[in-house]
Amino acid sequence: MHSTTRDLVAEAQRIQPLLMQHSDAHEELNALHPEVVEAIHAGGFVGMWVPKPLGGLELSPRESIDTVAALAYADPATAWVTMASALATGTGGAYLEESAVPKVFQPGERFPIIAGQGTRLQTAKKVDGGFELTGDWFFGSGLKHADWIHTAAQDPESGKMYIFVVANKPEYWDESSWDVMGLIGTGSVDYHLKDVFVPEDQAYDLFTETALRGGDIFRIGTIQFALLGHTGFAIGVGRRLLDELLKLAQAGKGRPGQIANDGAFLEEYARQEARFRGARAWAMEVWAEIEESLANGATEVSTRQKTLVRIATNNLTFTAYDVMNFVIKSAATQVIRPGVLNHFIRDMIVGSTHVTSSQPVLRDAGRELAGLAPNEHWVFLGLVPDEA
Repeated sequence: MHSTTRDLVAEAQRIQPLLMQHSDAHEELNALHPEVVEAIHAGGFVGMWVPKPLGGLELSPRESIDTVAALAYADPATAWVTMASALATGTGGAYLEESAVPKVFQPGERFPIIAGQGTRLQTAKKVDGGFELTGDWFFGSGLKHADWIHTAAQDPESGKMYIFVVANKPEYWDESSWDVMGLIGTGSVDYHLKDVFVPEDQAYDLFTETALRGGDIFRIGTIQFALLGHTGFAIGVGRRLLDELLKLAQAGKGRPGQIANDGAFLEEYARQEARFRGARAWAMEVWAEIEESLANGATEVSTRQKTLVRIATNNLTFTAYDVMNFVIKSAATQVIRPGVLNHFIRDMIVGSTHVTSSQPVLRDAGRELAGLAPNEHWVFLGLVPDEA
């Protein structure tokens, strides 16, 4: 039986030692260790955003951020796989047609894992009863752990854009594609589909914010779930980097001269700590306001609220990135050999390249915040004109 009342933040903290134990093994396996996958299932993390009518938790935004952060503090790869698969599984549960639900969410002790990516549109050809998908998709996050693929494509005839939920098969994977500097252990691969048939009821509007089942949380829309995940990821990785640097200082290590006795280091450590805590606090404030407005009956997240969560995610990501650079300068040669700092630095670099924190998104957010987009609204990660 699925639990709809589990404290996932506490559960994430409980399994941190297990995640730390297997963190290096994930890079060797190019996937999560089987014991970690079992813990993610057993802990209920796959269902963190699954609608309650399907047995999920529907975590609030701030609970979601804290859950992902607790996982990322222990192992960034585990957090990445969890947030990506929880997004695809949860939104599939909320937005798929009723007839598709029993096919994808079959009765059992576990939720299916749906994974992939939804930002690079390929081709969906309309045929009798559904669509044929063809294309090459990159960065299928956590795909090696998935039962189903969450993938974006566009029907060239109608121009409509969809998320498709496709049965996952290893024959679709490019096993050689995940040659990366960080987040190596996520079980991610590029994937390729050629005229793969998908029933019509296993597709939903890429931009929908209207759930067919579930509560307030699903009015935020798919891309806002991604922003929650990346906010939590930055918090967890940034916090661990600061804590590990403090351990070096307390042990009398770091660059020559022992950083614990260096006034310049201590001053900058205090500054980085303040910036990081401030970035986290502001992000939580933004999401608290969204939670309150939805609870008070708002039918959608406002354009300004969507602007602020994009800025908050970007701010936290690059505050954590600045923390990382401070760690590199302060710890010096301690970061160039295998170890926690080396591992987390590589994962932070790769995590910061995600489209959710890209410059075009921040530019549009700045334009809206400055009052220069009065008749525009957010669609996915860009501003578009309001319909006349």
